[in-house]
Amino acid sequence: MTPVVVGILQDDQHRILVARRSEQSHQGGKWEYPGGKIHAGESVPDALARELHEELGIRVRASQPLLRVIHHYPDKSVLLDVWRVLDYEGEPEGCEGQPLQWVARAELERLEMPDADRPILRALSLPPLYLISDMSRHGLTESLNRLEGIFQAGARLVQLREPTMPEVEYLSLARQVITMARQYGARVLLNAEPSWVEECAADGVHLSSRRLMAHEQRPLPANYLVAASCHDERELRHAAQIGADFSVLSPVQATRSHPDAMPLGWEEFARLRMAADIPVYALGGLSADDLDKARRAGATGLAMMRGVWEAGSIADTLGKLLA
Repeated sequence: MTPVVVGILQDDQHRILVARRSEQSHQGGKWEYPGGKIHAGESVPDALARELHEELGIRVRASQPLLRVIHHYPDKSVLLDVWRVLDYEGEPEGCEGQPLQWVARAELERLEMPDADRPILRALSLPPLYLISDMSRHGLTESLNRLEGIFQAGARLVQLREPTMPEVEYLSLARQVITMARQYGARVLLNAEPSWVEECAADGVHLSSRRLMAHEQRPLPANYLVAASCHDERELRHAAQIGADFSVLSPVQATRSHPDAMPLGWEEFARLRMAADIPVYALGGLSADDLDKARRAGATGLAMMRGVWEAGSIADTLGKLLA
C-alpha cells in the first residue's frame, strides 16, 4: 500500500486546483489533486507541506483532514490521505512543469482523473450546513413554509428526522420535502429504513447509531448518499468500514434535546475526527457562530436543528454558514 497525501486548494470562486500527471507516471496524462508520496517516518501534515511546496511553490499555513481513500489498481494499491488546505502563502505554479487549472466542482466530473480520486468528488460536494428537520415540533404547514425559506437562503442538504411520526405520514411528508428540494437543487436523506429511499426517490439515508451498528455493509449503492450518527471512535470506524459517505459526531456541547449526554468538547471532537476516515459534521448545542471553530477541529461543517429552525433570521443564520 503506497501512502499518498493529497491537498485540496480552493480559490475565492470556490474552484478546485488540479494538476496533470506526466505521461510517463502511473495513471499518466490524467488530472489529479496536488500531492505525492508520504516518506517513511514523515507525518501527514509535514508531507502535505513538503509536497505542495515542491509541486506548487506554496507554503501551507493551515489545513484540516477531509477523508482517507483506499484504492486497488491492477498494478498497485494506494492510500490517499486527503486534506483541505485552508490557508497558504504564495501563488500556485507548476514547479515540475505540470499544467495546472482551477476547475469548478461541477466540472470536475468531466475530467479524466485516476479512479482513486473519484471518492473525493463526493466529499467536496458536501456543504457546510447539514440541516436536520424538526417539523413535528412546529407543525407541518408552518415547517414546510419555513423549509422553503431555508432552501431559498441556500441550504442544500437535509436530513428528514421525524422519529415520532407514523410511517404513512412520514412517507407522505418525505415526498413533499423531496419535491420542494428538487426545485432548489437540494438533497434529502431519510432517517428511516434504507429501503424507503428508492420508494420516495430520496437522495440517500441517514443511519441512526443503532441502525449503523446493525449494518455490516453499505446499505445503498454508490449513487445514493449514506450518512451515520456517531458518538465515539468505535461508531466512527464502523461508519467508515461500511462505506458511509460522511458521519455526524455528537454532542459537541450540552443540548436541550439530550440533557443527560456528556458533551465531547472541541478537544475530544478534534481527536475523534483525526481517527475518522470519512468527513465528519459537528452536532450538539451549536450555532452558526461555531462554524470556524468546528472547521479548526476538522469538521466538514455543522449539523444543526434548533439553531436553524428557531433562528430569528434565516437569512442571517444561513449567511454565516454559507458565506
